[in-house]
This record gives sequence, structure tokens and C-alpha cells, in this order.
Amino acid sequence: MTHRPAGEPPRSAGPLRPARPHPADALDDTLGDGRPPESGTVDPAVLTALLHRHGWRRRGGAPGRYGRWTPPGPAAGATSLLVPAGRSFPDSDDLLAEALLALSRSGTPAAREILLSLAVPSDEIRWERDIPAGPGDSASWTAEEQLRSAARRMLLAGALATRARAGYYGARHRRAAGAALENVLVGPAPGGRLLTAFLPVGTGRPLAVRLHQALYAAREAVDYRRAAGGMEAFDAAVAAGVSHELAESLVALVRGSEGARIAVGWAPAAGVPEGCGALAEPVEFTPGDLPALREAAARYLRAEPSVPVRITGTVVRMRRPGPRGTGTVRLRVLAGAEVPHVRVALDEEAYRIAGHAHLVGLPVRVLGRLESRGGFRRLTGACEITPVQVDEAERDRLLKAVQEHVEVAAFLEEACGDAGECRD
Repeated sequence: MTHRPAGEPPRSAGPLRPARPHPADALDDTLGDGRPPESGTVDPAVLTALLHRHGWRRRGGAPGRYGRWTPPGPAAGATSLLVPAGRSFPDSDDLLAEALLALSRSGTPAAREILLSLAVPSDEIRWERDIPAGPGDSASWTAEEQLRSAARRMLLAGALATRARAGYYGARHRRAAGAALENVLVGPAPGGRLLTAFLPVGTGRPLAVRLHQALYAAREAVDYRRAAGGMEAFDAAVAAGVSHELAESLVALVRGSEGARIAVGWAPAAGVPEGCGALAEPVEFTPGDLPALREAAARYLRAEPSVPVRITGTVVRMRRPGPRGTGTVRLRVLAGAEVPHVRVALDEEAYRIAGHAHLVGLPVRVLGRLESRGGFRRLTGACEITPVQVDEAERDRLLKAVQEHVEVAAFLEEACGDAGECRD
């Protein structure tokens, strides 16, 4: 455990940055006071497509003028929407406003999802698991957590595949992939069996397209493995976005269930992306697919090669067993690899160079191979380590960032004497 060195004043808490508004906030503000979305911002054709997608049924209406829609299930007799076919008739805006008001007051589970899709044009990814029903048609806490965890892992695998194609990513591209999920919205999940993610078209469509293609490629690879006994299809599926991370997310989704389905629905307001079908069937996986998925995940983990890199980073930790000899340093990566940190084993001279660069606030550049074992967090065969010259402002910023790190501050307190000579 690392403690703040004695006598070091506590760091003052600066003012918090204002939170970036989330796309769902506009919907919450609109529905919070009971007001539905403005009818002038809603395309009747988009509303009709969303009603159909979420299971509402057309029960008649004047052809070419309006349709009468009712929700699925027991609420069919209690709610009815009149949705105009377009805006060419004088009463179209009135009908649309009344339909939106009735939808905002509806208690059906799909109502908020439809309103959310109207407020933020989004592609929808829907997960459905077949699990035994509990009391009141509920699901256990564990089952619901498993669904949410597997769904997030699957989205992260899709986001990784938009950055690069690899059988195993480990720590690579994690920061950028995590940032790609910031604008993803989540709909209500009653019963723990259904979960819907909304990917705004402006920022999330590449992720939706890549995940759509990867899921179909994974399904075909599993079918080939079960029919022919070979794993070659999984090797080819890497180009479509299939990876160790995607296979593991599918295992997590299916495990403990009788089967699971993933469906992708394109935003009606944005149309169908190039190369994708308008009416894509859900991709289904069953417990019988688990052996092939586990085998593929292990195969990807073994087969991903190490990567030659030239990394620039700041030293944030140093360790060696004695005052001399080889040691290990930890670098916060600034450039050269899509990982946040790496560990590097250095000989005595290279370790001394890294220590001096650390003390004066300079980054170092080192050549080596990023090993897949351990998740691409270790650099082997390190050589040609040199300090990197930066301007004074950047040097001060880097030095301050290092000094503010609690563990590094403790290291400096213990490892350096009054004369600035390293004792480690």
C-alpha cells in the first residue's frame, strides 16, 4: 500500500469540469414535465417504422391517409395511435401531435425506446436471452448482470474491430474503443431477458456496421466448425471483425441460458448502410455453440504474434532487486503503440538512462517487441533507449504529471537522497 509522504501537503481539489451533456438528456428534459417531442421534428414514416420494429400492429385506418396502431400484449386494447401517412393532409400535424402525446403517456416498455429513437436517430442493437422465468416472470440479479456485462463486452469488441483487425487485442486500442461507447444509450430491460443499445448514427454507425458483420461471420464460422471440424473459417473471420474478445462476449452471453439472439436494426431516419441488408434476421447462438466459441477464443489468444514497436513514453515506476544490475520500468505510452502502459526489462546502463530521464521529466524512446502474452503490456528485447528532448513547457507538464502520481511521489521519497542520487 502506498501512502502520501509525511509532510507533503494534500493536493487541493480543483473545480470540477462541467459534465458533457448526454444525448438522452434532451429526452429526459422533454418527458420530465410530461411534454412529448415536437411533432414538427418527427417524420411520420420514421415513427411508423419504429412502431413496426417494436411490435406494434396496424389495425386499420384510411389507406394512404393514416394508420391505427396498437401495442403488443395486454395493452393493445388500452392504447391506440393514429399516425398520418405523411404531411400532405391538413390534419397531419394534429394527428402526429396526438400520437406522440399518447405515446409519451403510454406505459408499454417499448414507448420510451421509440421516443428515444425519435429524439436521437440511432441504430439499435438488441440482445435477447432465453432463461428460465422466476416469480412474476422476473429474472435473477445474476442473470441481468450477466446480460449487461456480455452486451458491453460485445460492444467493446465491435469498437476494437473498428480500430484495427486482430485476433486478440489485449490492452491495445482499449482507450479509443472505450471512448467510442460514451454516446451509446441503453433502453429499459424489463425481466432481465432483453436489452437494447442505441448507437447514435453520427458517432456509432461504424460500430453498428462492424458488429453486424462480425456476428454473421462468427455464426458462419461456428457452423463450419460444427459441420466440417475445421477452424479455418475463424481465421478468415478476423477480417470481418471476429476476435478473441468477441468470442468471449458470445460465450458470456450464451452461458447459463437456453440460447441468445442479437439483432441489429438500422435507424429509419438514416437508411440502411452500404453493404448491409434492410431486414437482417437476428443472429442466434445456442449452448451447443459454446465449445466452438471457446476453442476459437483460445486459438486467437495463442496465435496473435508479438509486434515490433518503437515506443515513446514517460517513466512512472522503476524497480530492481539491488542497487545495481538489471531492473524493470513501467512506461506511460505517449506514442508508438495503442496501449496505455508497458513494462520493460532493462540492463543496468539502460535502467540508469531511464532513471535520469525520469528525474528530469523527460520521456524516453525505446525499441522492442510488444508481447501478446499478458495482453500486449510487456516490451521484450528492449534496446536503443534514449531520452527525448521536448520544449520547456512540455517538460514541465510531464514532470508535474509524474510528480502528482502518488506512487511515483512515494518512489522519489524513498529512492532519491538529498543530492538527487538514486539509491534504487
